[in-house]
Amino acid sequence: MASSNALNHYRLLGRSGMRVSPIALGTMTFGTEWGWGADGTEAGRIFDLYVEHGGNFIDTAVNYTGGASERMLGQLIKGRRDRLVLSTKFTMARDPADPNSGGNHRMNLMRSVEASLRQLDTDRIELLYLHAWDFTTSPDEVMRGLDDLVRSGKVLYVGICNTPAWQIARMQTIADLRGWAPLVALQIEYSLLERTVEHELIPMAAELGLGVLPWSPLGGGVLTGKYGRADLAQQAEAGVSASRKGVIASSGHMTARALDIADAVGQVAQQIGATPSQVAIAWTLAQPAVTAPVMGARTVEQAQDNLKALALNLTDEHLALLDQASAPAPIFPERFIGMPMPQRLIFGDSQVRRRR
Repeated sequence: MASSNALNHYRLLGRSGMRVSPIALGTMTFGTEWGWGADGTEAGRIFDLYVEHGGNFIDTAVNYTGGASERMLGQLIKGRRDRLVLSTKFTMARDPADPNSGGNHRMNLMRSVEASLRQLDTDRIELLYLHAWDFTTSPDEVMRGLDDLVRSGKVLYVGICNTPAWQIARMQTIADLRGWAPLVALQIEYSLLERTVEHELIPMAAELGLGVLPWSPLGGGVLTGKYGRADLAQQAEAGVSASRKGVIASSGHMTARALDIADAVGQVAQQIGATPSQVAIAWTLAQPAVTAPVMGARTVEQAQDNLKALALNLTDEHLALLDQASAPAPIFPERFIGMPMPQRLIFGDSQVRRRR
């Protein structure tokens, strides 16, 4: 890979000094317990491909495939542990019958980290994410618990996923004021199908020093072109579906608009001789706030195809075509403030350069 975005051309994660590859290896597909993942042999082939190309940024969670993902990684990282940046997540319930086995409170945080350390067979986690905001635990309790783990050495850096921007800003401010470990990473759904994060979450991350890691950069597979209008009848299911199509339906992305965007991705791919998957990932890599999209794969062939996105350089014309096809509708207050009258009232006749 000759591109400056090769896996061994590392980037800093947020305001930390930790170096990570420009694509993270997502391992939610490691394990067949949910009905559609990679078995141990195929997961090992995917992992080896990624690491042998210089990749060092591994993403998992305590509950992925019922813990199988972390247990597989615990075996795969042996002999090369020290060169890998291992990230995992807490929040999701490990025992549906136990009300304290899920959530962001201190009890679940500590128990989840201990479970991850056992499953990964390691003595530390480079990056620990809060997986999703539970709307019940106080931000002080969360940030103090995370700081205690950093001070203990069991966790080196902390990040957050799937949380409102105002809550993240509040938590980062608490950490700054009290000298606690700050958040350095933000993992959110971000793709040509999900750009509403550009309203608040992306600007917040840039301002507060969080590296952005998009999950589902392929829109759950919709952007690969594998689905058509006949798939729009698929109904969303409760829980984790046993089929990939069911998972996509549950994400809310199986829509006519999504398929229109996928058509635009396919058009660009045809023009430049690439696959739609490569184009969709290359678009995320071209976004200034993005540190590394999280790439998931069920087969080594999928992983090989996706990694070729690193060598893809989309032209301004291609980016404009994709942006136009997928642009989110403006929301208040940007919608109002961006109109000519408010702009005139704010700036008068002056032209003022905006902060980016």
